[in-house]
Amino acid sequence: MQNGTDLYALDISGASFTKACGGPCTEGCVTLARIGEDAWALGDSKRPDVEPLRFTTEELDAAGIDPARFGLGA
Repeated sequence: MQNGTDLYALDISGASFTKACGGPCTEGCVTLARIGEDAWALGDSKRPDVEPLRFTTEELDAAGIDPARFGLGA
């Protein structure tokens, strides 16, 4: 399992982010990308200049964020 420090050492320059929307997504959406075996990056399409936050699968689960909602498998 990754720890918080290791997550931010991962290169995410080639990460493929997908959106999860509860509506029409006209103002932007939360984005999620798998960046490692047990690592995820969570971004905001409205603020592409802000570095995405990074989480383990366990942390996403604790926050109630399901990668399946983004079309991604955990």
